[in-house]
This record gives sequence, C-alpha cells and structure tokens, in this order.
Amino acid sequence: MASSPPSSSQWRRPMGTRDTREPHRVATPLELLFDLCFVVAIALVAQLLHHAVADGDVLHGIVAYLTVFFSVWWAWMNFTWFASAYDTDDVAYRLTTLVQIAGVLVLAAGVTDAFHGHFGIVTAGYVIMRAALVTQWLRAAAGDPDGRSGDRGTALRMAAGVSACMVGWSLILLTHGTTHLVLFFVMVAAELAVPLWAERQRHTPWHPHHIAERYSLLFIIVLGEIVLSTTVAVQAGFVQDRLWWVAGSGLVIVFAFWWLYFDHPAHRLLVDNRHAFVWGYGHYAVFAAAAAIGAGIAVIVERPDLSGAPVTIPVAVLLVALWVLHIRPRTWLEPAAALLVLAATFVGPSLVVTAAVLSVLVAARLVLHARTPATA
Repeated sequence: MASSPPSSSQWRRPMGTRDTREPHRVATPLELLFDLCFVVAIALVAQLLHHAVADGDVLHGIVAYLTVFFSVWWAWMNFTWFASAYDTDDVAYRLTTLVQIAGVLVLAAGVTDAFHGHFGIVTAGYVIMRAALVTQWLRAAAGDPDGRSGDRGTALRMAAGVSACMVGWSLILLTHGTTHLVLFFVMVAAELAVPLWAERQRHTPWHPHHIAERYSLLFIIVLGEIVLSTTVAVQAGFVQDRLWWVAGSGLVIVFAFWWLYFDHPAHRLLVDNRHAFVWGYGHYAVFAAAAAIGAGIAVIVERPDLSGAPVTIPVAVLLVALWVLHIRPRTWLEPAAALLVLAATFVGPSLVVTAAVLSVLVAARLVLHARTPATA
C-alpha cells in the first residue's frame, strides 16, 4: 500500500508504506536533525572509552563502550528503518519524531552514568524513544485497517515486540553486577530478534538508496570522532613537535576509510531482506570500530608512551568489517592489511605504519578498479 511522497501541509495523513522505487529519495531535514543529536551521544561514549584506556582500565572500558554504544546505535537503527518505510512527514509524524529526539538527548545525558554501570537515565531516554516508536507502529497498523496489504500484522507485532523489550530493559535495572551484564546480552538478543519475528510473514518495505545514504551519513559522524582527535593532535603538535606524526597519521586514516567506504555503492548490496539484515546489523561493528579509532588517537595524544594498540585494533576490526559487509569485489586486500596493522602494534611508530598500510590499500584498490572497471 504505497503512499505518495510526503507533505507536511497536513496534520495527519494515512500512513501507508513509501514506494521503494521512489526516485531521488534522500535524507530529510528531520532525519538530519535526528542524527545531529546522536553526535552528542557518540562523542560522549568515545570520550569515556578514551579516558578508561588512558587510565589503564582497559577491560572495563571496552565492555562498557560496546554495551553503551549498542544502546545508542540500536536506537538510531530503529528510527532509520521505520522512517525509510513509513515517513509521511506530516505534523503528527514530525511531533512524534521530535519526542524521539528528546529521548535521544536524555539517553546522551545518561551515557556517563551508564559507562559506570548505572543505566537508569539511559533507560529513561530509551523508553521515551521507544514509546514514541510504538506510537508510530500503531499508526502504521491503522493505515492498513483491513489487513489486505499485510502491513497491519507486521506493524502490530513490531509494536508488541518493542513494548515487551521496553518492559525488559526496565526490569533489568533491578539487577546489578554480573547478573545485570548477562541480562543485558539477553535483552540485546531479544531486540535483534524482534524484527525477524515481526516480519516473518511480510517484510517492511525500505528504500535501498535511502537506507544506504542514512548509513553513510552516520559513518561520516563516527569518522568525525577521528577528525576531532586529530585536531587535538594538531593543537598538541604546536607544543610537542613529536605529536605531529599523530596528527598526520590520523588524517591519513580518516581519509583512507572515507575513500574505502564511499568507493562502493552500498545500495547495490541491499538486494533483499536477508542481505539487508546482515548488512544493517553488521554495521554495529563498522560504527563502533570507527568511533573507537577516534578514542584511540586521543589516548595516544594523551599518553604517547603507550603502544599503538588503542588505534591498531579498531582499525583492523573496521577493515575486516568493511571487507565482509561492504566492499566488492571480494579480494584479500583488507584482511591482509588488517594483519599488517595488527603487526604494527609491536613495531616502532605504529600509527605511522598503520597510515602507510591504509595508503597502500587505497592505492591497490585504485589499481584494481583500473584493471577490472566492470566489477569494481
């Protein structure tokens, strides 16, 4: 039940699914505002990882980073895929989305507490966001009152699943320590399973170009963490000449990953729901690793006496994640580069070696494109 392109001139219009073949479908200003609010949350999470590693609290820092980053990323994911299918851009949709944005800001305000094991504020923000999302799903179900298109059943199951997860997240606030961590991962599995269960009979339609653009915009946001840390290194370079190599290496790293990501049109990979689920879920590793690189560079700026592991490890993870999810044609260039980067952890100025490896990788990709333009 496809609807025409949205118009905000109406208070409330029927919420049918958008046409997946709609030409020139791009991110809306409201979606850009939504992403802007996530900049704050992602920056805070990366900053907390930076301080934890610099202070020697590495294991706790990594676990806390991965769990808190999941909360941020999953909230973004839910909104993005729903909007691709049902964005009507009327007044009711905008107001509900603004409520979700308010939830994002509450979530961001609780990131520091969550990093230290106190998830109350983050959960409150999450509940605000998810309550608004449930309202959107119920509205989508109302847009198919007789159930002929099959959207009603899917939307109602999504609303029920999201509501159940909201209750689950609230209940685990009553637990502490190891029990809380175990239940956290149980809830993560439940969250990931909701779309699979809800869409078992009919898949929610989404626009491949729109989804690819939304993910690319968030990738630019997480690359911004590397840019920020590199800027700090540039400032430090005026005081400590030895930190110029950190600044230069950081620039090369961010340029190389920008090149690798945007050299491959992602919408061509989103051919069906199975591929889309793997690609969409797998980007957790892409985004988390990219933001962690920024945190790692900040660690090296603060503690240049440490090894390059805070940078080389997330760089290697990002290379492998991009290779598995995003890059075509399949070659072994990225895994080989990841191994070289990991080896650089134990060799001299590891950031310089990492930047050199990524430069060679981009050059090799260019040569490969020149030789096989039809499949690159």
